[in-house]
Amino acid sequence: MQYDPRQSSSPPSPIEPTGFFTGIQFRPILVGVVIDTISTIALTTIYYSFFVVKELGAQTEAAEDAMAQYWSSTDGLIASLLLGSLGTLIGGLYAAYKAGKLEMKHGALVGIGSILLGLLLQTGTSDENAYPEWFMALSFAAAIPAGALGGFFAEMVRSALGRPSG
Repeated sequence: MQYDPRQSSSPPSPIEPTGFFTGIQFRPILVGVVIDTISTIALTTIYYSFFVVKELGAQTEAAEDAMAQYWSSTDGLIASLLLGSLGTLIGGLYAAYKAGKLEMKHGALVGIGSILLGLLLQTGTSDENAYPEWFMALSFAAAIPAGALGGFFAEMVRSALGRPSG
């Protein structure tokens, strides 16, 4: 006599959806946000030191005033947006690679952490030092996709190295 799974006496188990935070590891995400912050500061410092100072070197203004003036200009804000997104990508890549599973979700959560940290830091600034609203909106809109892209790259690196996910 053959076994027929349809003839069991117990009902099949119900399908249970997985939650949003199922499988998420929070330590890699927190470290990813820290790496995002450090890499953004390092990238903007390197960019300013090697590219902007050469252009502003001929001016006679004080260096601190020139730096503040550059970062509040449209060119400085766009460079800051791009370098900040690159920092978030790096943090997302780290978090996703360390987590080893759900890479894009881990990377996107680094982007959310970056947004929360940005909001926290923005509340402490005065109105004259605050960034324009369009810049803040673009920064927040770019953070989650940048982190998720870092997660995607982590998944590509993991598969290129032949290491299994999960």
